[in-house]
Amino acid sequence: MKKFRPSGGYRDTCSFQTATIIYDATVWFCEKFVDYRSRTVDQMVQAARSGRQNIAEGSRAAATSSQTELRLLNVARASLEELLLDYEDFLRHRRLPQWTADSPEASAVRGVPREFKNNPSAHKIPSCPSCGGQMTLRTAKTGKNAGNSFWGCTHYPDCKGILTI
Repeated sequence: MKKFRPSGGYRDTCSFQTATIIYDATVWFCEKFVDYRSRTVDQMVQAARSGRQNIAEGSRAAATSSQTELRLLNVARASLEELLLDYEDFLRHRRLPQWTADSPEASAVRGVPREFKNNPSAHKIPSCPSCGGQMTLRTAKTGKNAGNSFWGCTHYPDCKGILTI
């Protein structure tokens, strides 16, 4: 009897955690810096989401098809490359500097996966304290905390669970 390859477990991988942070940061970035009526918002958010979702889908498909797993991971990679180009366009159109590959900022970003590998629990996306659901990074728009980031439940408005950062 042929055994299936293991699948799933993607939530604990560095690539999925990183893609989730990229997705959340892109939503936040678009809310803060891009006109919500712009088609760019939808394109950037969907590219970030596609990167994240295809990692999950590829992991689930691993049990039955290596070819499907690789195809979906390549789609994730292509989506995130498209997102990178959108960020580069944003900077170029506003005559803002782009990081060089050897800049301290780029080095710090590239160091995140190494940090995750050395201490994965420190970089986990928290669970909602109210309902146990997944949290997402958000930015307060009004009130005394306007402009500050926090973790908000993805089941909002049904669940109003938050965690301060």
